[in-house]
Amino acid sequence: MTKNLPAIACVIGALLLTACVASCGSSGTTSTSTTAPVLADTSSGTSSAMRNITSLELSKQMSPGWNLGNSLEATPDETAWGNAATTQALMDGVKAAGFKTVRIPAAWKAHADANDNIDPAWMARVKQVVDYARNAGLVVVVNVHWDGGWMQPTFAQQATANARLKKFWTQIGNAFNDYDDHLLFAGTNEVMVDGDYTKPTAEYCSVQKGFNQTFVDAVRATGGNNARRHLVVQAYNTGIDWAVDCNATLPTDIVASRLFIEVHYYDPFDFTINDKSEIWQWGSIATDPSATETWANEPWVDAQFQKMKAGFVDKGVPVLLGEYAAMLRSDHDPAGTYRTYWDKVITKSAIQHGLVPVYWDNGYPANHQMGLFDRASGAQSFPDVIGAIVGAAQ
Repeated sequence: MTKNLPAIACVIGALLLTACVASCGSSGTTSTSTTAPVLADTSSGTSSAMRNITSLELSKQMSPGWNLGNSLEATPDETAWGNAATTQALMDGVKAAGFKTVRIPAAWKAHADANDNIDPAWMARVKQVVDYARNAGLVVVVNVHWDGGWMQPTFAQQATANARLKKFWTQIGNAFNDYDDHLLFAGTNEVMVDGDYTKPTAEYCSVQKGFNQTFVDAVRATGGNNARRHLVVQAYNTGIDWAVDCNATLPTDIVASRLFIEVHYYDPFDFTINDKSEIWQWGSIATDPSATETWANEPWVDAQFQKMKAGFVDKGVPVLLGEYAAMLRSDHDPAGTYRTYWDKVITKSAIQHGLVPVYWDNGYPANHQMGLFDRASGAQSFPDVIGAIVGAAQ
């Protein structure tokens, strides 16, 4: 999600919101982190079998996940959107709560010069935050987030966007080359033509798929551990239906079984993130039809995730559900009954269908927000919601 625009309805769940809502085990060798989960290490000292863990195998060890939203993608700096600077205590708190993965949305263009050279100080800060997460024992996903909207999937902007994407991922890849399989790269975020939430045209689909290929090629070209790093490519606008229609064929890769595909989920919009809506109940437990959507209940969730299972997971391609969340509606539901239930159902269905659910936390614990942790201390702001998510992942 991105922060800078007013809320815009989108039934496939890729949304732009204001700043106050969103930035709208197995056997193996552990890393050097003292509390790292046991995953395959890609360092030269490990066996070939350990280095050859597939993305599908890795995905089974990553749930549930959590987003460090509205922090490193904030511009012009990390605290500009109101969240405290990220600390080791926060990552320790996320790990202690039961999460296994952290997705770190990051802006890069805002920290690069006119020739797209990334500021070394910014690269060092991103590495520091990644290290906090790794020290806590979390699997990490780093991406190029909305970042000002320069990645428009049109023929007119294709060459410029691809050149910038290649340059950024070459620099990011070189900076993190010695990190092991606990670090994944995700090439883009919610790529779409600004304001157009309809089904992608052949042009849009072709250019967006080209961005995915550029990302994969750029990272692989940096060699070392990046030659086999697990990479995450996105569906058009991270929509499930668009994934099936537009992205069924993944980028060409020099190594087999090292790609994820990413989608997001915010259905139904009026319940999850539309702060102007009076829809505040959801699902089979709803009691007031006037406060409940007529679509996107439990069967819809299962059907959508089944599309990803049949189209990707069953074919050996893991799916990262990179964002999902329902906002707090304390004005209608002080106990948070319905949002907690929604979060639980989405988490459980995702895992049952082989998806890795990564909750979107925008950092704010107030009404109409999605924050679960105190960003300064790492303390849990909503243990009931956290418990529902983590419990559903068991």
